[in-house]
Amino acid sequence: MVNYFALTINEMGIGTMEIVVIGVVTLLFPIMFVYASKNLDAKGVFEWMMEKPNDWIGRK
Repeated sequence: MVNYFALTINEMGIGTMEIVVIGVVTLLFPIMFVYASKNLDAKGVFEWMMEKPNDWIGRK
């Protein structure tokens, strides 16, 4: 005999607002990760460093 165990959302204490937040984060995280990855490539950072050498961290 196999016994399955699971808690319902109410038993875990997760309300409607928490479900909405989890859903929004689940949708936004991959989108923002891809967007940030495109803007933080090594070539782009190197070009920024060559354009503004006086703005480097620790330069002041």
